[in-house]
Amino acid sequence: MAEFLQFTVTGISVGMVYALIGLGFVLVWKSSSVANLALGQIVLLSSWFTYSMLVQAALPPYLGLPIVVIFALFLGWVIERFALRPLIAQPILSLIAVTLGIGYFIEGLIVFIWPWSTDALPRLFPPTVIHIGPAVVSQEYAWVIIICILVFILLTLFFRYHKMGIAMRATADDQMAVQACGIPVTKVFSTSWMFSCVVAAIGGVLISSIGGITHGLVETGLKSFSVVILGGLDSFGGAMVAGPIIGLAENIGGGYLTPLVWAGVKDIIPFVIIIIVMIIKPYGLFGEERIERI
Repeated sequence: MAEFLQFTVTGISVGMVYALIGLGFVLVWKSSSVANLALGQIVLLSSWFTYSMLVQAALPPYLGLPIVVIFALFLGWVIERFALRPLIAQPILSLIAVTLGIGYFIEGLIVFIWPWSTDALPRLFPPTVIHIGPAVVSQEYAWVIIICILVFILLTLFFRYHKMGIAMRATADDQMAVQACGIPVTKVFSTSWMFSCVVAAIGGVLISSIGGITHGLVETGLKSFSVVILGGLDSFGGAMVAGPIIGLAENIGGGYLTPLVWAGVKDIIPFVIIIIVMIIKPYGLFGEERIERI
């Protein structure tokens, strides 16, 4: 029972991070219909930049972490302004290929700046543990869940009440109508990329605080795609529901199946879920089913 509770809490916590990173994918997809395949590399870069601020520069978290957010905003603006904006009105495959190229460029840049493969962030949360019945869980997992929920609430309020949030929602529905209303669509695209990089950076910091900084964070970004596909490519709520589902499936399934099969079974569970969902419900649990006439 204690083992099951521990798998459950850690699974929900990691799944919430997957959901948060998945929101970065949804933000870009909803506004511009571009699949951001560089998401995993952005998570990894944000984690190493956090390490640079908190360890190498020895800044306290209350100074270092805001700088990380500012860096993520700048990174999103640079990617959209100089890599994607020149390709507006080009075939969607070109935009997707560019995001893939950006991912490989970021990956090479990381290896050049931080050539060692692994490291750890300083402790960001209290070291005390939480007792849930017979299970003992690190307090980091609880804080991760709380922070992810807060970020989700803030994003929901922004998209519901802020002018730019409303403009981003409108752009997702009809770009031509938004342009006719005098709203600069390029500004909406830029804002969506900036927000996407911020939520990816927050997710990278949270997951790194749990398991350290490794090249496996790129796979964390890829696993967030399974969250988006399960929840729906254009659904914020779907991502937040699907994240814990993926996290639970990965942790509980991996915890109990690893002794029976092989050690890497945990890592393939999210991708198996992708295949099943694509066969049964291609639009995801909460995705909008679009019928396009040819």
